[in-house]
Amino acid sequence: MIALIQTLVMALDIYWWLIIASAIFSWLYAFNVVNPRNQFVGSIGNFLFRVTEPALRPIRRILPDLGGIDISPIILLLILFFLRQFILTTVAPALI
Repeated sequence: MIALIQTLVMALDIYWWLIIASAIFSWLYAFNVVNPRNQFVGSIGNFLFRVTEPALRPIRRILPDLGGIDISPIILLLILFFLRQFILTTVAPALI
């Protein structure tokens, strides 16, 4: 069971970094720092969008409109942090 918990925690950590990368990429794209017509840059952006958007979309639906500010990645990072801590402090000790 410990191996399963460690694998789940690692998957949450990887998804954490993908959300951060997606937020940074969206800023770079919005401020024209990266060339969106470059095929490599476009494929990275498409990958990050497809990986993170299914988790961010329900949060965006619930949040009120804050103008041009999107805080859904922050909310999702907090949820992932809570899940990670819950697994490590509650679930893992109960199984040992």
